[in-house]
Amino acid sequence: MKRIAILLSVIILSCSASFAQDAPKLYPETNSEPEYVYTDASVFPLYGKVTTDTYDRYGRLPGCLEGKIREGLWNLGRNSAGLYIRFRTDSKSIRVKWESLNNFGMNHMTAAGVRGLDLYALDGGKWRSVSGLQPRSRQESDVRAVRNMDGRMREYMLYLSLYDGVKSLSIGTEKGAVIEGPAVDSPKSGKPIVMYGTSILQGGCATRPGMAFTAILGRWFDREVVNLGFSGNGRLDYEIAELMAAVPDPAVFVLDNVPNCTKVQIEEREEKFIEILRKAHPKVPIIFVENPDFTDLWLDNKSREEIKAKNDAHRAVYEKLRKAGDKNLYYIPSKGLIGDDGEGTVDGTHFTDLGMLRYAETVAPVIKKAMR
Repeated sequence: MKRIAILLSVIILSCSASFAQDAPKLYPETNSEPEYVYTDASVFPLYGKVTTDTYDRYGRLPGCLEGKIREGLWNLGRNSAGLYIRFRTDSKSIRVKWESLNNFGMNHMTAAGVRGLDLYALDGGKWRSVSGLQPRSRQESDVRAVRNMDGRMREYMLYLSLYDGVKSLSIGTEKGAVIEGPAVDSPKSGKPIVMYGTSILQGGCATRPGMAFTAILGRWFDREVVNLGFSGNGRLDYEIAELMAAVPDPAVFVLDNVPNCTKVQIEEREEKFIEILRKAHPKVPIIFVENPDFTDLWLDNKSREEIKAKNDAHRAVYEKLRKAGDKNLYYIPSKGLIGDDGEGTVDGTHFTDLGMLRYAETVAPVIKKAMR
């Protein structure tokens, strides 16, 4: 028996070595690798921010809020969710080098979604995915996004990390290639869609940044979207309402905060939150979105009752404001928000890419109607 065990071990090790030698590598490095020149992305326009007066370039909250808001909310504001840069180049291959702020990771979301990047290219007026850039195990990553192109000038959009911050970012192009700011205003930078909410809105748990529903909606509407999702912290903080109100000319506000709020918080804070928006933008449409039907609600009686109570409170604020004369309000109920087959989440709560797509499909018609 001992001799058989030893023989089996040798065979397994031999097979493993053979597999490791024969397994193809995705984009293996070669001696013919071109020479790259790296351009700091700070020279390219950055979209998805309310203000440039932030602690760092790739953060979302103004520096003046540090120490004035809850620490958890402030830290999440340094995540780069929803931000993207635009550039164009005729380089035949592109590399991207970036340093993550925290080297953060989660057990229910891909590293590419948490702290990776996502490259898209404009093709016939439509944005097409090129490559989701997977981060390295350390905080610094240098990843080839695409190669062997024909050398034509193309427009690119690079989505930043959803659940981590970006300390530094540069684009690598082949030596002699042209890289410059975009020539096409797409997604259009005027009249952004401003969305406020929770971890789901921040992007949990998209496999890559371009699959967050805020990014999907931005491509569909060809419109800049401001992502003000704060994981676990979409609790109707008035400072965030003031930030949203500071957007010069928003197309629409979307409120998707119910999953992070209690019934009492909605009853006590939501009306004033909206009042802050209305003082700055009396006519801008506001869309209320209910808490989605999480997958266990058909079994979990307590959770079902709690979520119903929160949705009812959310609806009551909407109805009260409508009766008071505000006609630019819209409401999206939970039913069918991410389908009814239970296949739209990772953990019963946070969306898979399928859930993100279904959400976008449900919300998009209401946004379209509101923006008319």
